[in-house]
Parts: sequence; structure tokens; C-alpha cells
Amino acid sequence: MNKFLSLFKDSAREFKSLKAVTTCGMLGAIAIILGYITIQPTESIKIGFSTIPNDISAFLYGPVMAPIFGALMDVLKYLIKPTGPFFPGFTITAAVYGLIMGTALYKKPLSFKRLLIASGICVLICDICLNTIWLSMLYGNAISVILPARVIKSLILWPIQCVMSFAVLKAMIRAGLLQQLTSVEREI
Repeated sequence: MNKFLSLFKDSAREFKSLKAVTTCGMLGAIAIILGYITIQPTESIKIGFSTIPNDISAFLYGPVMAPIFGALMDVLKYLIKPTGPFFPGFTITAAVYGLIMGTALYKKPLSFKRLLIASGICVLICDICLNTIWLSMLYGNAISVILPARVIKSLILWPIQCVMSFAVLKAMIRAGLLQQLTSVEREI
């Protein structure tokens, strides 16, 4: 329990670091750019790549900073490029995603298995459950109508997004970038 609480304390300390805040700003810019590279075949299915910066912020800065980063990016991406009406449920989902990924990845060695499991939990809770509920509320479609397509999309994209995030994080580790971007002492 002490280790768990220290994750949150260390993550909260990241806010005091100018390096961490500016890195989140740069990751935010990348997330906004990646937000333009989305495919939306239907109103209930959206395929995008902006989870990579979210995963990086979760790995680097943990379960306090990552949810705030995710929520802010959701709002900023909407303000810059609105797709449909604004709905605060998606902002909540982005924060929950950051919380789960930050708790699973922060101050832990990078492994594909850990990323796959954490991302799988996020797919189940955030994408399949929460976002399906929000879309049902927003557009008035029955959950039973939109759920099958969303489950298939999520299960197809889940390993693809994990491979992309893992490859980027691994490349950043090899290049020595992660040590330069973090302020709290940790092993990478």
C-alpha cells in the first residue's frame, strides 16, 4: 500500500518540474497533430493514434499527471478540431485512461506484457464500457446496436496501438531521452 501511495506522491511532485510540464506541452502538441490523423467510418467508431503521447506521459509522469494531461488534451483537441458535439464524458474517459496507464506504467520497467495488460484494461473500461455509454447518451443509439462494432474495432486496434506505443517508448529509452525528460529519480 505504501508503494502504491508513493506512486501518487511522486507523480504529484512532477508538477513542480518545469521539465515535466514543458514535456507534457510538447507531447500535447504531438497529440493534437496525431488527432488530425483519424479515421471515422461511423459516428460511433473513431480510429486514431493520439494514444501514443498519452502512453508516454503515463510512463513518464504517472497517475496524477497523466489523467490531467489526457483530460486537457481531450478538451484542446475538441477546441482546435471539433468532431461532433462536445461531451464531457469523453473527457472523463481520457482522465480514467491516464489514471489506469499511469498507475500501471509509472516507475516500472517497460515491458510489452505490462503495456498490453494495462492497455487491455483501458480498452475494456474506457473504450468498450464508458465510451459506448457516452455515445449511446449522445446520439440516442441503443448500446446493443453500437457495442458489437465497437468491441471488434477495439480488439483489432488494441494490439496495434500497444505495438506502436511500445516501439516509441523503447526507441526513446535507447536514445536516452526518457532520463532527460523525467525529474523524479527512477530506473528506466
